[in-house]
Amino acid sequence: MFAKKDPVSENMAIDMERIPHHIAIIMDGNGRWAQKRHLPRVAGHKQGMQTVKTITIAASNLGVKVLTLYAFSTENWKRPSSEVNYLMQLPIRFFSTFVPDLVKNNVRVMVMGDIQRLPAKTQQAVNDAIADTANCDGMVLNFALNYGSRDEITRAVQEVAAAVQAGTISPEAIDEELISQHLMTAPLGEFADPDLLIRTSGEERISNFLLWQLAYSELEFVPEHWPDFDAESLRRAIVEFQGRHRRFGGLKNE
Repeated sequence: MFAKKDPVSENMAIDMERIPHHIAIIMDGNGRWAQKRHLPRVAGHKQGMQTVKTITIAASNLGVKVLTLYAFSTENWKRPSSEVNYLMQLPIRFFSTFVPDLVKNNVRVMVMGDIQRLPAKTQQAVNDAIADTANCDGMVLNFALNYGSRDEITRAVQEVAAAVQAGTISPEAIDEELISQHLMTAPLGEFADPDLLIRTSGEERISNFLLWQLAYSELEFVPEHWPDFDAESLRRAIVEFQGRHRRFGGLKNE
């Protein structure tokens, strides 16, 4: 599953008819990128923000329908307060400079996670970006912000249990589709489940990200730290994806 750079892969052309509809990315390695350069960790987060802009435009130009980025997890609150405070400022800086480009490229912003816990100014920046791009009908840029998949599933179970208690549904009516309708990805409709998950920086774990939705996703763990991930890195990942055979538990038709 570890995507390696090699001349053959890099020279292969992307099949534009088989672009993954939904790509999810765990943006890992900002701190390590900075430390390698003897810079403070926040310098990595700042550079990582520029990578978000690069990859958003690249994905949109390739015809990706949904790009979901794991921006801040429910566990990230455990980091030093100075780093958390800086991370809370990033959405404000990001949207203040990038929303015009998003509109120009017809990209709509969505956010999933418990944003009520975020600082008021961060919430305002997020809500303004959602409103400013609401009329865009191209790619969806979906940020997972203060998001954790176990928290998401817990909330979904609570909502379903409340509906059963209220008598609006029966236990027998609970199926995969109903549960999916109560997850935070439900607004993405047919594109709720990622076709491809990419994690940068060489770590090979999912880290409480989209546990339900990744059931049949292709996983790629690439060596680049997130600030080094670029449009060519994204193309290589898609070429690797296109070389696989997705069987969804069945058999490949020869």
